Amino acid sequence: MERKATLERNTKETQITAELNVDGTGVTKINTPIKILDHMLDLFAFHGRFDLNIEVKGDTEIDIHHTNEDIGIVLGKLFKKALDELGGINRYGFAFAPMESTLGRTVVDICGRPHHAINFYPDDNPNIKDQDNYSIKYLNHFLESFAKGLGATVHVRIEYADEDLHTDIETVFKSLGMALDQATQIDPRRGGTVPSTKGIID
Repeated sequence: MERKATLERNTKETQITAELNVDGTGVTKINTPIKILDHMLDLFAFHGRFDLNIEVKGDTEIDIHHTNEDIGIVLGKLFKKALDELGGINRYGFAFAPMESTLGRTVVDICGRPHHAINFYPDDNPNIKDQDNYSIKYLNHFLESFAKGLGATVHVRIEYADEDLHTDIETVFKSLGMALDQATQIDPRRGGTVPSTKGIID
């Protein structure tokens, strides 16, 4: 069974069309007004081996808040739609992605309970410089929107954060892609059953 989904979401602030193949090879076509996010989503899909097409128009002449949020929502809902009833999936996934002195760690649980957390080691408030109008604040909001759209718990930790935002969030998107790839893989031992003792994830 192909695990694919398409989604269109139009608001007064953003217009988004998106297409996903969970069981792809990492082929992407991403075009949003937030170019650093384009790059990060490309890395996310490549390392998660998801085929992902996203076309976005947004009110970034005001700020990038709505566009960033809505892309996260759509991406989460795409995965939720493609995974359908979640039969047979691993459900849990975790991955590490190093980049120079920085290490990103992401843990995912596709459990139906949206929650996200991002923290830093050893500092709670690292001096990370904004880049291309993007910031840790926007990363945090993107992850929140993605977790809500998918219905997943997503924990992210950045160890030895660099002052360069690009380095830090690259470790996050790479590890998120790999963790989600692991969580969405089919475990044949489950025989297609939902990975919950309740028998349902909603």
